[in-house]
Amino acid sequence: MKKILVILLVLVAAFIGVVFYLVSGVDELIRSQMETQGSKALQTQVQVNKVELSFAEARMSIGGFNVHNPKGYSDDQAFSLGEVKLDLGTSTKEPYIVEEVLIDAPTVLYEVDASGKANLVVLKDNLQAMLPKGDGQPTAESTGPSPLVSVQKVTIKDAKLRINFEAMDTGELKLDQKQYDLTLPTFQSSPVGVPNGLPADQVGTAIMDSMLDNLIKQAKQRVKDIFEDKAKAAAKEKIDEEKQKLEEKAKDKLKGLLGNK
Repeated sequence: MKKILVILLVLVAAFIGVVFYLVSGVDELIRSQMETQGSKALQTQVQVNKVELSFAEARMSIGGFNVHNPKGYSDDQAFSLGEVKLDLGTSTKEPYIVEEVLIDAPTVLYEVDASGKANLVVLKDNLQAMLPKGDGQPTAESTGPSPLVSVQKVTIKDAKLRINFEAMDTGELKLDQKQYDLTLPTFQSSPVGVPNGLPADQVGTAIMDSMLDNLIKQAKQRVKDIFEDKAKAAAKEKIDEEKQKLEEKAKDKLKGLLGNK
């Protein structure tokens, strides 16, 4: 059972399909593979500070999972996941159950370039290339048979989201501010591999893809709200300006009429 536990935790966390056995220093082995395979999947630099694996509690925690921006964007980090906790269930047959993946207090940058494309969308596109095609067949990156895993719940808690569209041309809509910071309420991303399971070498990628999909939707909605509010304010300002002009013309005409009497 311990051997199966190590295999599953490594595969889920490190985006890989290689089986590691129970050896001393397994925490460091997982950490280094997360950096290597995570960088390959996201096509940008990934750094992981520490990994702590508890066999007795069937848990693993990941600290300092940092992902750099893709090429063409600022030198800032795209996101840092803070602390990630994996709670493995007690199932002994496929699909093996991961009860919950908790991502606690991540910081996320949603940066839009001059063409209007966001950094998180680029990272999501990179991850999509690692996921199965529509026919359900593994991609060329798959390393062969892998145990099936089902993640029941993916929770993202207290995400700090920074929106930056300074590089984007907003046309006639002049904005005084192009950076916004907000804290998102705790939300659930889509379960992964429910109900039949997903090959373990694809689970980590699918979790990240689900999280990015949710963050992108929330960021886009926020940007849309900002633009709509500004457009409404601009329209009201123009209406008020035209109204003032009409009132001034009416006053001038009234003065002319009164002056003729």
